[in-house]
Amino acid sequence: MANVDELLETFAGMTLLELSEFVKAFEDKFEVTAAAPVAVAAAGGAAAPAEAAEEQDEFDVILEGAGDKKIQVIKVVREIVSGLGLKEAKDLVEGAPKAILEKVNKEAAEAAKAKLEEAGAKITVK
Repeated sequence: MANVDELLETFAGMTLLELSEFVKAFEDKFEVTAAAPVAVAAAGGAAAPAEAAEEQDEFDVILEGAGDKKIQVIKVVREIVSGLGLKEAKDLVEGAPKAILEKVNKEAAEAAKAKLEEAGAKITVK
């Protein structure tokens, strides 16, 4: 249990933004969601990479930089990501590189990339 206690102490010293980034990185690495039970996370983590190697049908849209027109990029980010307030969108743009959309189909990823690049942002689709 010493490892668990050490982890809890580490998490206690993190900001909410750092914890949010950790949860996203954890979800990406093990291909789970934070709401999934632990047993499902352990079982799903091993089988999913083999399936992903066959054909990629989910893409992540990553904002690499806002460019010269940061305000325009913030407006487009708010348009693309539903439920995002002005402050959250601004923080997201200023914290680049950040994932704007995760696990979306190719058409949605390409549409988001086009809109963001038109606004002046630098985008990567993975």
